[in-house]
Amino acid sequence: MQQRLASTAKNVCREILNHRNQIQSLKRPPCDVFINHRCIDTKRTISGLLFDHLSRLRLHPFLDSKNMRPGDKLFDNIDRAIHECKVGVAVFSPRYCESYFCLHELALLMETKKRVIPIFCDVKPSQLHVKDNGLCSGEELRRFTYALEEAKYTVGLTFDTLEGNWSQFLKTAMDAVVHNLIEVDAKETHKHHAYFMKNYYGRESR
Repeated sequence: MQQRLASTAKNVCREILNHRNQIQSLKRPPCDVFINHRCIDTKRTISGLLFDHLSRLRLHPFLDSKNMRPGDKLFDNIDRAIHECKVGVAVFSPRYCESYFCLHELALLMETKKRVIPIFCDVKPSQLHVKDNGLCSGEELRRFTYALEEAKYTVGLTFDTLEGNWSQFLKTAMDAVVHNLIEVDAKETHKHHAYFMKNYYGRESR
C-alpha cells in the first residue's frame, strides 16, 4: 500500500513538473533587439534576414510578423518588447513614414532612451518626413517628428537593395548590432556593480 502511494506521489510530481516545463517553454524570452520596420516593405528582405541571423546567434530579436501570435494585443506586446529590449534597429524605407505603427515604435524607442541603429534602405535621411494626414493629434506629430529627427542624426547604415552587396551589408549590420549589445551589457553590468558596492559599503559604515 505504501509503495503504491509512493509511486502515485512520484507520478503526480512528475506530471506537475512536466506541466511547469510546458508553461515555461510557452513564456517568451526577453527581447534583445527590437526591429522597427514597415512590414510590407522589408519583412521578406532586410528585416526578415536580420531576424533570422540574430536568432541563429541565439539572441532574442523581436519582429512583429515573427513574434506575434493570434489573440495578442498589438500595442501591449510591441510596447512591452520595446521596454525590454537592449538595442533597437530602425529600418527606414521610402514609405516608412506612412505607417503610424512605425512612427509610434520609433518614438517609444527614443523616449525610453534605447540605443537605436538606423538603417536607411533605398532612402536618404533627408527624404524622410512626418506628414500631417489629419489622423494624428498635435502631440503625436511632435513625438514622431522629434523621434525621426533623432534617428536621422544618429550614425547608421545605408543600403541600396538593387545594387548593394547583400552578404557584406548583412555582415556589417550584424557586427553593428552585436557591438552595441556588448556595449549596453557592459554599461548595465557596471551600473549594477556600482549600485552593489555603494549599498555594501554604505551598510559597512553604519
